[in-house]
Amino acid sequence: MTPLTADPEATVPSGAERATVSVVGSTGSIGTQTLDVVSRDPERFDVVAIGAQRSIDTLVEQALAFRPRVVAIGDASLAGDLASRLPPGIEVVAGVDGLAAIATMADVVINGVVGFAGLTVTLAALEAGSRLALANKESIIAGAPVVARVRRTPGAEIIPVDSEHCAIHQCLRSGRPDDVARLLLTASGGPFRGRKADELADVGVDEALAHPTWSMGPKITVDSSTLMNKGLEVIEAHELFGIAYDAIDVVVHPQSVVHSMVEFVDGAVVAQLSMPDMRLPIGYALAYPGRMGTPFGPIDWATLSVLEFEAPDRTTFPCLDLAYRAGRTGDLAPAWLNAANEIAVEAFLAGRIRWSAIAEVVEDTLDRYEPGGSRERTVEDVLDADATARRIADGMLSHRSLQ
Repeated sequence: MTPLTADPEATVPSGAERATVSVVGSTGSIGTQTLDVVSRDPERFDVVAIGAQRSIDTLVEQALAFRPRVVAIGDASLAGDLASRLPPGIEVVAGVDGLAAIATMADVVINGVVGFAGLTVTLAALEAGSRLALANKESIIAGAPVVARVRRTPGAEIIPVDSEHCAIHQCLRSGRPDDVARLLLTASGGPFRGRKADELADVGVDEALAHPTWSMGPKITVDSSTLMNKGLEVIEAHELFGIAYDAIDVVVHPQSVVHSMVEFVDGAVVAQLSMPDMRLPIGYALAYPGRMGTPFGPIDWATLSVLEFEAPDRTTFPCLDLAYRAGRTGDLAPAWLNAANEIAVEAFLAGRIRWSAIAEVVEDTLDRYEPGGSRERTVEDVLDADATARRIADGMLSHRSLQ
């Protein structure tokens, strides 16, 4: 594994030469916020490509505002309609290959694709030797065996956009890798913090999507409600920073002001604090090793009076420990975990299963995982593992329907 550490020598073009930026998943939460950040400093960044799966109306609006050279649409059936609505000079590319192609066209690539579909974007950006501003945790979790190899491409680097991993990245700049004792990932606790399993038996989709501090897409918000999001972040932290699972802890912090911490061997703890605003980690990834001139999430220290911390309720929210289990198993187990979770969350959002069944489907699917040999994994191995786990998880749903 190649641990991610802050590299003071890393640069992107500055001064008169603007850094080129490609935003994959431009119509989603991360993508739209990225374009907002870029618009604050147009002399520094040049958006050369944008892309999304299906949101053609928003893509057209973004293309007219930023005038990229290329626009990608994942659903190839929409390519003709998209092209007819764009001015001359903007090229349209389509399909999975189109989204991957725009990840090779810029100094900095934002991967804001939701779910496992982001793997091809991650691999393409790193293989091209670009800086990958990674908001798609599933690709590095499920695809860890192959992502680790392409991270060694000259020029390739990952700057995490998740608020927690971005915080850790910043904190690690305070010391040497050998001096790190443990990572402390903070979790808001989600909308169901403090409630027990019997109180959550009949919660609905609207309740699960009512996150107390962050505005995110539905899948990630449901993951936050089950603590699977934090479990996936534990695996991501292990892969990004090369830290053992026994040295990665989770602490619930409902205010979401302390975004994560690093404890060093001498007992010192370095934390990154700001009010919840995803534009801060996005701007950090864009401008690294410098910083944006526009502040996002500044704290009013005269009014901030309480910072609370507590241990997560691992009994009510078993997804956290399922993620630790998959991570420690290694190989393709995280891919199985991720695939099963995506199937279960999709079923919950569609009203097919109860909220509590999400963890049950994930656990039963993970129980079917059989570790493979020690051979080097390929992209095909990852795709096969994902497909197999999805098929098994889908079969589990019929036993847990609401009817």
